[in-house]
Amino acid sequence: KIANDPLASECLPEIEAQLAPLRAAVKECGDLIRDLKAKGAPKIDIDKAIVELKARKRRLEETEIALAPKEASFDRLKLEDLLKRRFFYDQSFAIYGGVTGLYDFGPMGCSLKANMLQEWRKHFILEEGMLEVDCTSLTPESVLKASGHVDRFADWMVKDVKTGECFRADLLIKNSIEKLMNDKKVSAEVKKDGEDVLACLEGFDDKDMHEVITRFKFKSPITGNDLTEPIAFNLMFPTQIGPTGDFKAFLRPETAQGIFVNFKRLLEFNQGKLPFAAAQIGLGFRNEISPRQGLIHVREFTMCEIEHFVDPEDKSFSKFAKIADQKLVLLSACDQLDGTPAREVAIGEAVANKTVANETLGYYMARCHQFLMKIGIDGRRLRFRQHLSNEMAHYAQDCWDAEILTSYGWIECVGNADKACYDLQQHFKAVNEKLNPRKMIDIYLMEAEANMALLGKSFKKDSKKIQTALQKLSSEQVSVVEWELRTKNVYNLDIKGENYALTPDLLNIKKYSKKMYKTDVIPAVIKSAYDVGRILYSVLEHSFRQREGDEQRTFLAFKPLVAPIKCSILPISANETLVPVMEAVKEELARYELSYKVDDSSGTIGRRYARTDEIGIPFDFSESDSQKFRIVN
Repeated sequence: KIANDPLASECLPEIEAQLAPLRAAVKECGDLIRDLKAKGAPKIDIDKAIVELKARKRRLEETEIALAPKEASFDRLKLEDLLKRRFFYDQSFAIYGGVTGLYDFGPMGCSLKANMLQEWRKHFILEEGMLEVDCTSLTPESVLKASGHVDRFADWMVKDVKTGECFRADLLIKNSIEKLMNDKKVSAEVKKDGEDVLACLEGFDDKDMHEVITRFKFKSPITGNDLTEPIAFNLMFPTQIGPTGDFKAFLRPETAQGIFVNFKRLLEFNQGKLPFAAAQIGLGFRNEISPRQGLIHVREFTMCEIEHFVDPEDKSFSKFAKIADQKLVLLSACDQLDGTPAREVAIGEAVANKTVANETLGYYMARCHQFLMKIGIDGRRLRFRQHLSNEMAHYAQDCWDAEILTSYGWIECVGNADKACYDLQQHFKAVNEKLNPRKMIDIYLMEAEANMALLGKSFKKDSKKIQTALQKLSSEQVSVVEWELRTKNVYNLDIKGENYALTPDLLNIKKYSKKMYKTDVIPAVIKSAYDVGRILYSVLEHSFRQREGDEQRTFLAFKPLVAPIKCSILPISANETLVPVMEAVKEELARYELSYKVDDSSGTIGRRYARTDEIGIPFDFSESDSQKFRIVN
């Protein structure tokens, strides 16, 4: 079933007709990639086809959004004006000119964020019985060396030779070549050269990028000035621990490593058993070269992260049946290659047909969907997109991003992935320790039980010796005894060279199962990572409204669950006899932990209601001279 989304252009036949050629172009490229892989074509040819596929997918997606019905669009400038004016958040150190990529949350933004985090903790940590940790943001270099961040968490950067402004070299090359490709004046030969560059760009080093920038004569996209040679720029913030400067460290780029290095302690806390989930809420830091798009790309961000440790041979989930019928909008890798739109599919069906790799991953995707809907994300603008094979890390099994449609396009807000056991192995290999988790398994055993009454009559004083020998037989040996008794009607038991012929009436074969712990399990990790800033911004966009007939009047319609302020108190009368009543109302609201805002300004009640609506307060209390209250939505 195609997702019933009024924002998806395919819902309108006349618009779908315009999209059909673009879908066909994507499918053509997807079929080419499949064919190249099947024939074992050179990697360079496959990479070229993938670059072209991404370009065609982007054109299709941009056209879908552009053709979306009018009600799907909104004025971002009006939202930004409201957020700044009512101090939801603003650029940090604004009075000093501001610092790009850093933001301060005001009273409204701080409360909205806190309510979202509180609900996340309840929805996941409490309801799923997770083990919560709170690890330091300072991380020794050796830890991030083992995880691969020191060597690989870097970008190549170029600078404007006159202004010193910095640009990511790969993005500058990519954007510049794409601009050339769309220029009708550029020759086919140059465009072909550009295609070859894009196909290999991911594997380029500094020399390769410098050669491309020089050959194509690329300049600063802002000033047109020349650019420096590319230099490596590690995206982690370096620091040092202690006064000597010898103990190198970084501000953590993600919260996951704190969970991994504490795995053995968490395992002990869970009595050595798998599966279990650990969670952490905290700050991450990435020194982005050129952060942009407000809260979408920042240098300091709050993350909520889950690492679910599971037996790699058994990724079933005990509560999966409860959410199996829940429907999600899925954009699978196959659909992306075919150019077909996202589909609404029950998660149980998606796991059964292996579109989603396993029950545990599917369960976290469904719970992610529930959480996002609960806090105010518009379900029509939410989808789960599967990573293509070239997007995943070499050790990952399956990855699905929860993407939310905003005025910036589809943005990745939650990453759900089956990451195998790579991170854990790297850390414990670095410190030369064993993991040793254990899991409960059923062991099937067999015993040969002597019939002592008959055995004593047949073998007299040797009967005890025969009984002891039978008790020492392993399950595998007893299986042989059973087979010989069944096929030959006799089993010849050898005890130190003496042979005893045992017939079926002299012993009983006993079969039973026993629960035991297996201790040589290296766990796989199912990861679910939430970028709180991106989700918060998406909630703001999806909650933004303009009054019908008066588009200058804007307001926010939050879900009461996350609304920064739950109630407004609007005194209508200045009668002093009502003051104790108002104080009693405030005390009662505070007792139930319900936030409130008093607006006793001299404006009309209509203006005060408008101010209340503007910042998304869902409930109002107002009073009259009769000392009775009425609740107004």
